[in-house]
Amino acid sequence: MSTKHYFNSSSVSSSSSTTTAFLYELSSPLLPLISTPMATHNRQNHTLNGDHCHSTIPITKRPKLSSPSPTSFITHSQIQSEFSHHDLSVARINNGSFGSCPQSVISAQQRWQTQFLRQPDHFYYNQLKPGILHSRSIVKSLINADQVDEVSLVDNATTAAAIVLQKSAWSFSEGRYNKGDVAVMLHYAYGAVKKSVEAYVTRAGGHVIEVQLPFPVKSKEEIITEFRKALEKGKENGKKVRLAVIDHVTSMPSVVIPVKELVKICREEGVDQVFVDAAHGIGCVDVDMKEIGADFYTSNLHKWFFSPPSVAFLYSRKSNDKGNDDLHHPVVSHEYGNGLALESAWIGTRDYSAQLVVPSVLEFINRFPGGIDGIKKRNHEAVVEMGEMLVKAWGTHLGCPPEMCGSMIMVGLPACLRISSESDALKLRTHLRNNFGVEVPIYFRAPKDGEVDPITGYARISHQVYNKVEDYYKFRDAVNKIVSDGITCACLPN
Repeated sequence: MSTKHYFNSSSVSSSSSTTTAFLYELSSPLLPLISTPMATHNRQNHTLNGDHCHSTIPITKRPKLSSPSPTSFITHSQIQSEFSHHDLSVARINNGSFGSCPQSVISAQQRWQTQFLRQPDHFYYNQLKPGILHSRSIVKSLINADQVDEVSLVDNATTAAAIVLQKSAWSFSEGRYNKGDVAVMLHYAYGAVKKSVEAYVTRAGGHVIEVQLPFPVKSKEEIITEFRKALEKGKENGKKVRLAVIDHVTSMPSVVIPVKELVKICREEGVDQVFVDAAHGIGCVDVDMKEIGADFYTSNLHKWFFSPPSVAFLYSRKSNDKGNDDLHHPVVSHEYGNGLALESAWIGTRDYSAQLVVPSVLEFINRFPGGIDGIKKRNHEAVVEMGEMLVKAWGTHLGCPPEMCGSMIMVGLPACLRISSESDALKLRTHLRNNFGVEVPIYFRAPKDGEVDPITGYARISHQVYNKVEDYYKFRDAVNKIVSDGITCACLPN
């Protein structure tokens, strides 16, 4: 008798017989992974850039540097084995924070580490630079950059942000920018990036304007309107907007930003340079440097691309004026002045294995139908379906339309939980972890004037290939138990 495992939420809603089912046919290697149509909810087909379109999402684009045959696709049991080091007692629906790394990639990383420890000099002179160049070449193809020299590998998107913002600070201090010239950033920018803007741009004499964004958000037009307002404000009194910092996927609350439209507006409005902070980019949303058109773009590889922590890429578009070439790693070492890619490839003795293991990561990804685009599409469909199951169970709503999420979505929590502060959100998160084995971030949204019983708490749920439908049922049931027991955040310990 054949054994099957279903990712099937047919018990969630009886209104549709076309609910998504990720079926792993374990007895037949010919059908390891099949995706059937997901439940319809009157939404358009869409890309993962927050842009509407009228065709289905493409499963595969560049590059599949290798393609498995249909008989070699990964099976359900192999997926479970790859992530067997996870704590199986925890419903881990928070891939967005730290990502996940399969065992085969961890093993490859350990082999690189051992090679270094066996003969460090040989490794440094003969293996390190060629290995990093190979990884950069893979990233260059994946993101559709023109040249491999446009791609540098660093340890984190936060480091990449510091590199770009350091350049802006030098432009102020060296007189290329005037004191009081403007940098624009989203109000929901990642906290560490906000601090970097303060440390580099504000301290150097720049004036920072934050784009106020609504949440919940109903459409990308709301974001575009607020962005235009911020640019207009930045140009008041003859000031120039020198830099726009735009998230591709905001962290908390999580929303896919229409980056292509915002970059285009920046070009029309004469913004000097555009930096896209896409910590959640590659593996979560569509990433194409030619289509996006930003001057700088960074994304972590350890969040949604299955790399070990921590590694990120920084794309710097080559330009005729060479202005983007004046980038330097904040840790100065022997390669200073030889270009950012080489500077970043050696910043002293440390573990570079996360940068070297990218080919093994791609090998793992290509075991899935459609490669990274197939994973991305299935994660998106699954997280939307699970989000809709949860809001139906709780009588709440999603934080954005499905086309404005990638592999994460914001789910409204019952108002009766009385989440009234960021401290309450953290207490509830801790309570779910310690008492129910559920790991999920909670976001506090301050109520607006005049709101009656507003939803002030939202959970950011993620979906990655290792997740099961039971993870989301466990979360649903935990919240239902808290509600039925009459517990509010005021009752929870600090």
